[in-house]
Amino acid sequence: MPGHIPARLAAGLLLSAAIGLLALRRGSLSRSGVLGAILTGTLLFGLGGFSAGFTLIVFFVSSSLLSKFTEARRRTLSEKYAKGSRRDFWQAMANAGVASAFAVGAALTSWAGRGDLAGLLVCGMVGALATSNGDTWATEIGAFSRVPPRSILPPFARVEPGTSGGITALGTGAALAGAMLIGITFALLRAVGIDPEPWREAGSAFTVIAAAEVGGLAGAMFDSLLGATVQGLYRDEARGRITEKARDATGKPNPLARGLPWMTNDLVNFLASFIGALVAVLIRLAAP
Repeated sequence: MPGHIPARLAAGLLLSAAIGLLALRRGSLSRSGVLGAILTGTLLFGLGGFSAGFTLIVFFVSSSLLSKFTEARRRTLSEKYAKGSRRDFWQAMANAGVASAFAVGAALTSWAGRGDLAGLLVCGMVGALATSNGDTWATEIGAFSRVPPRSILPPFARVEPGTSGGITALGTGAALAGAMLIGITFALLRAVGIDPEPWREAGSAFTVIAAAEVGGLAGAMFDSLLGATVQGLYRDEARGRITEKARDATGKPNPLARGLPWMTNDLVNFLASFIGALVAVLIRLAAP
């Protein structure tokens, strides 16, 4: 392990703890969410570098601000969502856990002298964060679409706003923008040279941005695909609506309407993030 890693891990721990506590105070994170933010933030700062760590901050700040600004609109759809805008531990892991794992892999392979593998894993890390940011932007901004969403599955029938697996042109555009923000942020920070490891093997700035853009969009679409097929959805008989919530407001279990009961929204987000990372790796492999 290079000598600068322990100091960077400590810096990541302190910075992520400070941001997590501030987010707790502002209502963006629950107490368990703070723990998740500290864990993922420490790993990304310490092993992925300051470029990765600050990119994580951009994701968290942008998605949290969007959640707050769109809270009034989300409140009308809240009965459909399993969780609100206040992220807990599992949401934090679903959003940044894959990126953290890829950061660990990149560091280990780099220390072993396999810079080629490290570069691929760095692109995967960026793709995972791009997926999480793109999916969050799609959900928050897509809720304002004046055109009803359509199912991602043929025959692409119209569905109610907030329905899992429903997509809109506005939401898809937001996913592209959110993914691009992550790619541009990481590429710019890497170009500034704030890390001892420049991660040259990750490719050019164009390659990194393309990996984030394509990987992020692919991951967001995969999220919608899982939402339309295997994600567990329940019937709230009191309200007469389909919801992601396994229990109603009184704590009574809602009957399963379709999907798998263990395929929660957090697991869907985690798997989508992983797919986004894999697609980003493929983009890097295809690049010159």
